[in-house]
Formats: sequence, C-alpha cells, structure tokens
Amino acid sequence: MSVAALFGGLVATAPAASALPAACAKDDTFPVPLAEKTTTNVNLRRNPGVGSTSLGLLTKGTKFSGRCLHYKGGTNWEYGKVLSGANSGKWGWVDWRYLRD
Repeated sequence: MSVAALFGGLVATAPAASALPAACAKDDTFPVPLAEKTTTNVNLRRNPGVGSTSLGLLTKGTKFSGRCLHYKGGTNWEYGKVLSGANSGKWGWVDWRYLRD
C-alpha cells in the first residue's frame, strides 16, 4: 500500500527546484524551507523589488516559509509561501529585512 493511500491520498511535497522562479539561483536556494514570521506589516511582491506588483499585505507575525534569496536593488528578497493570515497559500517575494525565524 502506498503512503498516499495510508494517509487518505494527501501527500505534501516541497516544490521541485525547477518550480522555483528563475531569480532563485541554485546557490541561493535553501536546502530546507525556513520557518519565519514577518516583523512588521510588509508587502508580498510578484517579483523581487519595491517596484513590483503587491500580491497583498502581510501583517506583523504572518508565518512565511522561505525557499530562496535574491539580491536586487541593494536588498535581499526572499521567495516563499505564506502560511497564515489573509494571504495564506500565496507564493511571492518579501524584503528579507522584515522576516525572522
């Protein structure tokens, strides 16, 4: 019997390296997702950079699962998945300065 059958068909997996955006260079991808929280209200962005479209506002304390870093415009941007709050389930970029584990 498969693992999926044992657990009702649900299997949670991390995205394959190929599923990450091109801005996630191999050397900047985390070996395991980082469990973090936002330190203040911050925008979740479509792409790294302050000029990129906001996908929503993450409030202070929002849980975020970081997958990689990308340096742009003097800032490190972290790509990952929102795990709590109004934007739960969305993927996007957050200014690394506003994330802590």
